[in-house]
Amino acid sequence: MYDLLKHVRVVEGSAFVAAPLAGLTLAQLGADVIRFDMIGGGIDYRRMPRSEESGTSLYWTGLNKAKRSVAVNLRDPRGRALIQDLITAPGPDGGILLTNFSNVAWLAYEELAKRRSDLIKVAIQGNHDGSNAVDYTVNCAAGFPMVTGQGQSEQPVNHVLPAWDVTTGVQAAFGVLAALIDRMRSGKGKNVTLALSDMAFSVTAHLGYLAEAMVNETQRPATGNDLYGAFGRDFATADGRRIMIVAISPKQWSALCRACSIEGDVGTLERELGVDLSLEDQRFDARDRISELVAPWCAARTLSDIARCFDAEGVCWGPYQSFSQMSRIDPRVSTDNPLFQLIEQSGVGNILAPGSPLTFADLGRGDVRPAPAIGEHTDEVLLETLGLSSGDVGRLHDAGVVAGPDASS
Repeated sequence: MYDLLKHVRVVEGSAFVAAPLAGLTLAQLGADVIRFDMIGGGIDYRRMPRSEESGTSLYWTGLNKAKRSVAVNLRDPRGRALIQDLITAPGPDGGILLTNFSNVAWLAYEELAKRRSDLIKVAIQGNHDGSNAVDYTVNCAAGFPMVTGQGQSEQPVNHVLPAWDVTTGVQAAFGVLAALIDRMRSGKGKNVTLALSDMAFSVTAHLGYLAEAMVNETQRPATGNDLYGAFGRDFATADGRRIMIVAISPKQWSALCRACSIEGDVGTLERELGVDLSLEDQRFDARDRISELVAPWCAARTLSDIARCFDAEGVCWGPYQSFSQMSRIDPRVSTDNPLFQLIEQSGVGNILAPGSPLTFADLGRGDVRPAPAIGEHTDEVLLETLGLSSGDVGRLHDAGVVAGPDASS
């Protein structure tokens, strides 16, 4: 974990993917991210996948590494007041709320700004008008299921990666930092909203999909596993594995032709079709005929043989592998990669966990910190950050307003 943001304190009230990922992104850069939850955990605290032995959510622990946790009875006005105090606590790098809890009056920007005028609030919501949406209801409206696999209007194909949650989470972290930099210059706070659907539609537009539909008045067809606009396809190997080969640039294309010894066949194909396969769009149009040259070469060789040949020639390729295979055999997903460390995660055991994927050449990465238990830092935060006395904290426990990790397990 880096310490670049070690003086920044972010209070996080969140559930599911986007907001917790934003907090994780900031925490792994060194921010003190304090998430608050109901005593016993929120709606995603036991979400699948879970450890079969303990029932601990691997999803929740994965998204909440390196954070601190306070457990509060949020139905009690005293509990809400504590969170308001925590969000607006004095200090040059505090006063930051990151949340996806919508329409919560006591977390409204106007309410909190009465306590701290330079408050920064970054709120993630479904649609720009505040109405409800999640990744899968946004993705289906963004056109991608119609072009995923063999998708079509009567049988769309969803993908399992919550791409819009992920991109929204990272964008939200960027929003926190942008607002903080501006506050350092101007002394002013910021009320920032980010809609999941806006993130999806903006990326769809950035990549040209929206303009293609408007300008060309065409519907892009689904092309299975083929890469759109260049040559890229999956192929079977002699030992029952499958690989993805991509040739977008001229260098990638020439490397593939050399590795498979098909230069002469490619020249023949160009003359037959009247095309120039050094151009990526023409490779896309001729993808089926090109695949007829590449498929037999791959089918006659094992994955290890293909790897040696492709790597020697600089071919852009990768093996298809399951999560299980990835965890067992991919050297990039191991402690050989500085991204990963083995950590002891409470309720889970020893697991391989990543730190920040950013690499700063002049900084050591530091330790990867596990996710907290719900309420693990309740007393610490109340005593140190809010400055309450031990007697005050004890009375809050006795009244059921706050809890430590034992009560939340």
